[in-house]
Amino acid sequence: MAKEKLRYEVDPYNRLVVEETGRKLPLSRFRRVLDGKFKTGPNGTLIYHIKAPMYGLDTKSKAPHQVKLRGKWSLNKNHDLVLTLDNWRRQTMGDEITLKGEIVSVSSSSLSFAVTTRSEENLDTRNILKLQGRWQADKHNRLTFRVKKGEGRHDTLTFDGIWEIDKKHRIVYKYEKAQLIRKKTLKETLIFKGSFDITKRNKLSYELSPKGKSVFDFRTGLGFLHEKYIKYEIGIGGSNRRKPFKRTLVLYGKWKIKRNVGLLFEIKYEKPATSATSAIKNWRGRPKVIKFGADARLTKKDEIKFRIKNEMGKNLGLELKLSRKLLRGDGKAFIKLLKDKKEAAIYVGAGLR
Repeated sequence: MAKEKLRYEVDPYNRLVVEETGRKLPLSRFRRVLDGKFKTGPNGTLIYHIKAPMYGLDTKSKAPHQVKLRGKWSLNKNHDLVLTLDNWRRQTMGDEITLKGEIVSVSSSSLSFAVTTRSEENLDTRNILKLQGRWQADKHNRLTFRVKKGEGRHDTLTFDGIWEIDKKHRIVYKYEKAQLIRKKTLKETLIFKGSFDITKRNKLSYELSPKGKSVFDFRTGLGFLHEKYIKYEIGIGGSNRRKPFKRTLVLYGKWKIKRNVGLLFEIKYEKPATSATSAIKNWRGRPKVIKFGADARLTKKDEIKFRIKNEMGKNLGLELKLSRKLLRGDGKAFIKLLKDKKEAAIYVGAGLR
Protein backbone atom coordinates (compact mmCIF):
# COMPACT_ATOMS: atom_id res chain seq x y z
CA MET A 1 0.00 0.00 0.00
CA ALA A 2 1.31 3.43 -0.95
CA LYS A 3 2.18 5.68 1.95
CA GLU A 4 -0.40 8.38 2.69
CA LYS A 5 0.74 11.93 2.03
CA LEU A 6 -0.95 15.32 2.17
CA ARG A 7 -0.33 17.94 -0.46
CA TYR A 8 -0.82 21.58 0.57
CA GLU A 9 -1.39 24.86 -1.26
CA VAL A 10 -3.17 28.16 -0.64
CA ASP A 11 -6.16 29.47 -2.60
CA PRO A 12 -6.53 33.15 -3.72
CA TYR A 13 -8.23 33.96 -0.39
CA ASN A 14 -5.32 32.67 1.76
CA ARG A 15 -7.16 29.52 2.81
CA LEU A 16 -5.29 26.27 3.16
CA VAL A 17 -6.13 23.66 0.53
CA VAL A 18 -5.23 20.02 1.21
CA GLU A 19 -5.17 17.02 -1.12
CA GLU A 20 -4.53 13.44 -0.06
CA THR A 21 -2.14 11.43 -2.22
CA GLY A 22 -0.40 8.09 -2.13
CA ARG A 23 -3.35 5.69 -1.93
CA LYS A 24 -6.55 4.86 -3.73
CA LEU A 25 -9.33 7.25 -2.72
CA PRO A 26 -13.14 7.10 -3.18
CA LEU A 27 -12.85 10.23 -5.36
CA SER A 28 -9.95 11.00 -7.66
CA ARG A 29 -7.89 14.09 -6.72
CA PHE A 30 -10.06 14.81 -3.65
CA ARG A 31 -9.34 18.34 -2.42
CA ARG A 32 -10.65 20.23 0.60
CA VAL A 33 -10.51 23.93 1.47
CA LEU A 34 -10.01 24.35 5.22
CA ASP A 35 -11.66 27.32 6.92
CA GLY A 36 -9.15 28.91 9.32
CA LYS A 37 -6.27 31.36 9.71
CA PHE A 38 -2.48 31.36 9.59
CA LYS A 39 -0.10 32.11 12.46
CA THR A 40 3.65 31.77 12.92
CA GLY A 41 5.03 29.21 15.37
CA PRO A 42 8.41 28.66 17.05
CA ASN A 43 11.58 28.26 14.95
CA GLY A 44 10.05 29.74 11.82
CA THR A 45 7.17 27.25 11.48
CA LEU A 46 3.78 28.13 9.99
CA ILE A 47 0.58 27.05 11.73
CA TYR A 48 -2.93 26.98 10.24
CA HIS A 49 -5.64 27.09 12.91
CA ILE A 50 -8.84 25.40 11.74
CA LYS A 51 -11.93 27.15 13.10
CA ALA A 52 -13.94 24.03 13.95
CA PRO A 53 -13.37 20.24 13.95
CA MET A 54 -13.72 19.15 10.33
CA TYR A 55 -13.91 15.75 8.73
CA GLY A 56 -10.79 14.73 6.90
CA LEU A 57 -10.36 13.68 3.36
CA ASP A 58 -12.09 10.35 3.82
CA THR A 59 -14.71 8.99 6.20
CA LYS A 60 -12.17 7.25 8.46
CA SER A 61 -10.07 10.23 9.52
CA LYS A 62 -10.55 13.69 10.98
CA ALA A 63 -8.52 16.80 10.33
CA PRO A 64 -6.76 18.22 13.40
CA HIS A 65 -7.61 21.57 14.97
CA GLN A 66 -4.38 22.91 13.46
CA VAL A 67 -1.90 22.05 10.73
CA LYS A 68 1.79 22.66 11.40
CA LEU A 69 3.95 23.34 8.34
CA ARG A 70 7.72 23.47 8.19
CA GLY A 71 9.97 24.50 5.34
CA LYS A 72 12.13 27.22 3.80
CA TRP A 73 10.97 30.84 3.79
CA SER A 74 11.56 33.14 0.82
CA LEU A 75 10.16 36.30 -0.78
CA ASN A 76 8.78 36.20 -4.33
CA LYS A 77 8.89 38.98 -6.95
CA ASN A 78 5.55 40.34 -5.73
CA HIS A 79 6.91 40.56 -2.15
CA ASP A 80 4.61 37.80 -0.90
CA LEU A 81 5.85 35.26 1.64
CA VAL A 82 6.56 31.77 0.31
CA LEU A 83 7.12 28.65 2.41
CA THR A 84 8.61 25.73 0.43
CA LEU A 85 7.70 22.65 2.47
CA ASP A 86 10.16 20.09 3.81
CA ASN A 87 9.54 16.35 3.60
CA TRP A 88 8.17 16.13 7.14
CA ARG A 89 5.59 13.73 8.57
CA ARG A 90 2.53 13.76 6.28
CA GLN A 91 3.44 16.80 4.16
CA THR A 92 5.04 16.38 0.75
CA MET A 93 8.38 17.92 -0.13
CA GLY A 94 8.55 20.90 -2.48
CA ASP A 95 4.97 22.11 -2.15
CA GLU A 96 4.80 25.89 -1.96
CA ILE A 97 2.58 27.84 0.42
CA THR A 98 2.33 31.37 -1.04
CA LEU A 99 0.79 33.87 1.38
CA LYS A 100 -0.62 36.91 -0.38
CA GLY A 101 -0.46 40.00 1.82
CA GLU A 102 1.69 42.98 2.68
CA ILE A 103 4.68 43.82 4.85
CA VAL A 104 3.23 46.19 7.45
CA SER A 105 6.28 46.92 9.63
CA VAL A 106 9.96 46.18 10.16
CA SER A 107 12.10 46.47 13.28
CA SER A 108 15.72 45.67 14.09
CA SER A 109 14.80 42.03 14.86
CA SER A 110 11.51 41.27 13.12
CA LEU A 111 9.35 41.52 10.02
CA SER A 112 5.53 41.71 10.27
CA PHE A 113 3.39 40.48 7.37
CA ALA A 114 -0.39 40.99 7.18
CA VAL A 115 -2.52 38.18 5.71
CA THR A 116 -6.25 38.59 4.99
CA THR A 117 -8.19 35.29 4.98
CA ARG A 118 -11.78 34.86 3.78
CA SER A 119 -14.09 32.53 5.71
CA GLU A 120 -16.89 30.30 4.45
CA GLU A 121 -19.29 33.12 5.37
CA ASN A 122 -17.35 35.49 3.02
CA LEU A 123 -15.99 37.47 6.00
CA ASP A 124 -12.42 38.78 5.82
CA THR A 125 -10.07 38.41 8.79
CA ARG A 126 -6.69 40.16 8.92
CA ASN A 127 -3.87 38.45 10.84
CA ILE A 128 -0.28 39.52 11.44
CA LEU A 129 2.52 36.98 10.92
CA LYS A 130 5.69 37.99 12.74
CA LEU A 131 9.03 36.50 11.75
CA GLN A 132 12.01 36.93 14.07
CA GLY A 133 15.55 37.38 12.79
CA ARG A 134 18.10 39.99 11.75
CA TRP A 135 18.73 42.33 8.84
CA GLN A 136 21.87 42.24 6.70
CA ALA A 137 23.09 43.25 3.25
CA ASP A 138 24.18 40.60 0.74
CA LYS A 139 27.20 40.76 -1.58
CA HIS A 140 25.11 42.71 -4.13
CA ASN A 141 24.19 45.37 -1.52
CA ARG A 142 20.58 44.17 -1.46
CA LEU A 143 18.59 44.28 1.78
CA THR A 144 17.98 40.84 3.28
CA PHE A 145 16.19 39.46 6.35
CA ARG A 146 17.55 36.27 7.92
CA VAL A 147 14.61 34.39 9.44
CA LYS A 148 15.58 32.69 12.70
CA LYS A 149 14.97 28.91 12.55
CA GLY A 150 16.63 27.74 15.77
CA GLU A 151 19.91 25.85 16.34
CA GLY A 152 21.85 28.47 14.38
CA ARG A 153 19.85 27.94 11.18
CA HIS A 154 18.13 30.63 9.12
CA ASP A 155 16.27 31.33 5.87
CA THR A 156 16.92 34.45 3.79
CA LEU A 157 14.30 36.86 2.45
CA THR A 158 15.92 38.94 -0.31
CA PHE A 159 14.55 42.36 -1.23
CA ASP A 160 15.53 42.60 -4.87
CA GLY A 161 14.59 46.24 -5.47
CA ILE A 162 16.49 49.53 -5.16
CA TRP A 163 16.80 51.41 -1.87
CA GLU A 164 17.88 54.97 -1.10
CA ILE A 165 18.69 57.33 1.79
CA ASP A 166 16.21 60.12 2.50
CA LYS A 167 16.84 63.58 4.01
CA LYS A 168 16.38 62.15 7.52
CA HIS A 169 19.19 59.63 6.94
CA ARG A 170 16.78 56.70 6.87
CA ILE A 171 17.01 53.79 4.43
CA VAL A 172 13.90 53.77 2.24
CA TYR A 173 12.89 50.74 0.16
CA LYS A 174 10.09 51.23 -2.41
CA TYR A 175 8.39 48.57 -4.52
CA GLU A 176 5.23 47.87 -6.50
CA LYS A 177 2.84 45.13 -5.45
CA ALA A 178 0.18 43.56 -7.68
CA GLN A 179 -3.15 42.58 -6.11
CA LEU A 180 -4.65 39.87 -8.32
CA ILE A 181 -8.14 39.78 -6.77
CA ARG A 182 -8.61 43.56 -6.89
CA LYS A 183 -6.72 43.77 -10.20
CA LYS A 184 -4.61 46.77 -9.26
CA THR A 185 -1.01 47.64 -8.38
CA LEU A 186 -0.05 49.40 -5.15
CA LYS A 187 3.11 51.35 -4.34
CA GLU A 188 4.59 50.24 -1.01
CA THR A 189 7.39 51.72 1.14
CA LEU A 190 9.51 50.26 3.94
CA ILE A 191 11.52 52.61 6.18
CA PHE A 192 14.52 51.51 8.26
CA LYS A 193 15.71 53.71 11.13
CA GLY A 194 19.26 53.39 12.35
CA SER A 195 22.65 55.14 12.26
CA PHE A 196 25.69 55.09 9.98
CA ASP A 197 29.22 54.07 10.85
CA ILE A 198 32.51 53.73 8.96
CA THR A 199 34.97 51.21 10.38
CA LYS A 200 36.46 49.56 7.28
CA ARG A 201 37.87 50.68 3.95
CA ASN A 202 35.34 50.68 1.08
CA LYS A 203 32.47 49.82 3.41
CA LEU A 204 29.57 51.84 4.82
CA SER A 205 27.56 50.37 7.69
CA TYR A 206 24.01 51.15 8.80
CA GLU A 207 23.23 49.84 12.29
CA LEU A 208 19.58 49.13 13.13
CA SER A 209 20.31 48.23 16.75
CA PRO A 210 22.92 49.53 19.22
CA LYS A 211 24.29 46.01 19.86
CA GLY A 212 24.99 45.52 16.16
CA LYS A 213 22.88 42.38 15.66
CA SER A 214 21.16 43.90 12.61
CA VAL A 215 23.63 45.80 10.43
CA PHE A 216 23.62 46.59 6.71
CA ASP A 217 27.31 46.43 5.66
CA PHE A 218 27.37 47.93 2.18
CA ARG A 219 30.29 47.53 -0.21
CA THR A 220 31.26 50.87 -1.73
CA GLY A 221 33.80 52.68 -3.79
CA LEU A 222 36.29 54.98 -2.08
CA GLY A 223 34.48 57.64 -0.04
CA PHE A 224 34.81 61.41 -0.40
CA LEU A 225 34.91 63.69 2.65
CA HIS A 226 33.74 67.30 2.49
CA GLU A 227 33.34 70.05 5.08
CA LYS A 228 29.57 69.45 5.12
CA TYR A 229 29.06 65.86 4.01
CA ILE A 230 30.42 62.37 3.41
CA LYS A 231 29.76 60.84 -0.01
CA TYR A 232 29.98 57.26 -1.28
CA GLU A 233 29.28 55.66 -4.64
CA ILE A 234 27.53 52.31 -4.40
CA GLY A 235 26.25 49.63 -6.77
CA ILE A 236 23.06 47.64 -6.04
CA GLY A 237 22.78 44.37 -7.94
CA GLY A 238 19.67 42.32 -8.65
CA SER A 239 18.40 39.19 -10.35
CA ASN A 240 16.87 41.17 -13.23
CA ARG A 241 19.72 43.65 -13.70
CA ARG A 242 22.69 42.90 -15.93
CA LYS A 243 24.73 45.64 -14.30
CA PRO A 244 24.49 46.98 -10.74
CA PHE A 245 22.35 50.08 -10.31
CA LYS A 246 24.65 53.00 -9.43
CA ARG A 247 23.61 55.27 -6.58
CA THR A 248 25.30 58.13 -4.69
CA LEU A 249 24.84 58.11 -0.91
CA VAL A 250 25.35 61.45 0.84
CA LEU A 251 25.49 61.87 4.64
CA TYR A 252 25.12 65.48 5.79
CA GLY A 253 26.58 66.60 9.09
CA LYS A 254 29.18 68.60 10.99
CA TRP A 255 32.84 67.90 11.82
CA LYS A 256 34.10 68.32 15.39
CA ILE A 257 37.14 67.51 17.51
CA LYS A 258 36.50 66.25 21.04
CA ARG A 259 39.17 65.82 23.67
CA ASN A 260 39.65 62.15 24.68
CA VAL A 261 37.42 61.06 21.75
CA GLY A 262 38.92 62.16 18.44
CA LEU A 263 37.62 63.46 15.13
CA LEU A 264 33.83 63.24 14.92
CA PHE A 265 31.26 63.60 12.16
CA GLU A 266 27.92 64.49 13.75
CA ILE A 267 24.71 63.46 11.95
CA LYS A 268 21.22 64.43 13.03
CA TYR A 269 18.59 61.71 12.79
CA GLU A 270 14.82 61.80 13.02
CA LYS A 271 13.47 61.77 16.56
CA PRO A 272 11.77 58.35 16.99
CA ALA A 273 8.05 58.29 17.77
CA THR A 274 6.83 57.09 21.17
CA SER A 275 5.98 53.73 19.58
CA ALA A 276 9.53 53.17 18.33
CA THR A 277 11.15 49.81 18.94
CA SER A 278 13.19 49.42 22.12
CA ALA A 279 16.34 49.09 20.02
CA ILE A 280 16.29 52.78 19.06
CA LYS A 281 14.46 54.42 21.99
CA ASN A 282 17.77 55.45 23.54
CA TRP A 283 18.59 57.55 20.47
CA ARG A 284 15.67 59.95 20.98
CA GLY A 285 16.48 63.61 20.33
CA ARG A 286 20.25 63.19 20.13
CA PRO A 287 22.56 63.36 17.10
CA LYS A 288 24.76 60.34 16.46
CA VAL A 289 28.45 60.60 15.61
CA ILE A 290 30.91 58.63 13.53
CA LYS A 291 34.24 58.44 15.33
CA PHE A 292 37.58 58.55 13.55
CA GLY A 293 41.24 58.68 14.29
CA ALA A 294 43.43 60.77 11.96
CA ASP A 295 46.91 62.07 11.25
CA ALA A 296 46.62 65.88 10.95
CA ARG A 297 48.84 68.71 9.79
CA LEU A 298 48.45 72.37 8.88
CA THR A 299 48.66 73.36 5.20
CA LYS A 300 49.83 76.61 3.61
CA LYS A 301 46.22 77.41 2.60
CA ASP A 302 45.07 77.94 6.18
CA GLU A 303 43.55 74.45 6.28
CA ILE A 304 43.97 71.30 8.34
CA LYS A 305 44.57 68.12 6.36
CA PHE A 306 43.46 64.84 7.94
CA ARG A 307 44.37 61.30 6.86
CA ILE A 308 41.46 59.30 8.25
CA LYS A 309 41.81 56.10 10.27
CA ASN A 310 39.35 53.99 12.21
CA GLU A 311 39.34 53.79 16.01
CA MET A 312 41.82 50.90 15.83
CA GLY A 313 44.31 53.07 13.91
CA LYS A 314 43.88 51.35 10.51
CA ASN A 315 43.99 53.58 7.42
CA LEU A 316 40.59 54.00 5.72
CA GLY A 317 41.98 55.54 2.54
CA LEU A 318 40.09 58.78 3.18
CA GLU A 319 41.32 62.38 3.35
CA LEU A 320 39.66 65.52 4.67
CA LYS A 321 40.55 69.20 4.47
CA LEU A 322 38.92 71.58 6.94
CA SER A 323 39.12 75.31 7.35
CA ARG A 324 40.35 76.37 10.79
CA LYS A 325 37.24 78.51 11.12
CA LEU A 326 34.99 75.43 11.23
CA LEU A 327 36.50 74.03 14.42
CA ARG A 328 35.18 75.22 17.78
CA GLY A 329 35.84 74.28 21.42
CA ASP A 330 38.44 71.52 21.68
CA GLY A 331 39.23 72.11 18.00
CA LYS A 332 40.84 75.47 18.86
CA ALA A 333 43.17 73.82 21.33
CA PHE A 334 44.09 71.28 18.67
CA ILE A 335 44.87 74.04 16.15
CA LYS A 336 47.15 75.71 18.71
CA LEU A 337 48.94 72.40 19.23
CA LEU A 338 49.43 72.06 15.47
CA LYS A 339 50.88 75.59 15.26
CA ASP A 340 53.31 74.82 18.06
CA LYS A 341 54.47 71.67 16.28
CA LYS A 342 54.70 73.49 12.93
CA GLU A 343 55.37 70.91 10.19
CA ALA A 344 54.94 67.83 12.39
CA ALA A 345 51.86 65.66 11.88
CA ILE A 346 49.80 64.96 15.00
CA TYR A 347 47.50 62.00 15.56
CA VAL A 348 44.02 62.95 16.72
CA GLY A 349 42.29 60.17 18.58
CA ALA A 350 41.84 59.18 22.20
CA GLY A 351 43.43 61.98 24.23
CA LEU A 352 44.44 63.99 21.10
CA ARG A 353 47.83 62.26 21.10
